[in-house]
Amino acid sequence: MSRHITRAVSLLTSLTAALVLCVAAPASAATFLTHSQATSQLSAAGISWTSSGGCSDRSVATCTSFEQVRQTTIDGIATLRSATGCSITITGATETGHSSGTYSHWNGYKLDIRHSSCVDNYITSTFTYVGYISGWGHQYRSASGNLYTDEGNHWDILYYNCGGC
Repeated sequence: MSRHITRAVSLLTSLTAALVLCVAAPASAATFLTHSQATSQLSAAGISWTSSGGCSDRSVATCTSFEQVRQTTIDGIATLRSATGCSITITGATETGHSSGTYSHWNGYKLDIRHSSCVDNYITSTFTYVGYISGWGHQYRSASGNLYTDEGNHWDILYYNCGGC
C-alpha cells in the first residue's frame, strides 16, 4: 500500500511542477531607458540631476547621462525619494569614468546622489550597516538588498531591484 501512496505522491508532485512551468509567466528581460525617458520619469518623481560638465553625453566623464539606465534603477531612486520625502539630486549615472563590472554605472545598475542631511539620516538610520569597504566607504544595505555606499562626497547606490516599488 505504501508503494502506491509513494507513486501517487510522486505523480502528483510531477503534475504540479509541470502545471507551474506551463502557467508561470516567463522571466522578463531588463528594460533599458533612453536619457529622455529616464529624465522624464525623474522629473515626474521630483528628482533632480546635475552635471559638472553641463552635458548628458554618455561618452564624456564630466556629463551625467541616463542613456541605457535600467528601469529598476529609476524605480529604485523614485522609491527612495517617496520613502524619505527628501530632495534628491543625482550627480552620476551611466556615463563613462566609473568603475567597471557587472553591477556598474555603465550597465545601468548604479546612481550617485548628492549628500544631504535628510538623505544621510534616512540611509544611516533605516538601512543595515554592512561595514567599511576598503577603498570605497561605509556601506548600508536596504531591506530589499540594494547597497548604499558613502564614498565621502556622494552616495553610490547599487540597485539590484526597485526597492519595493
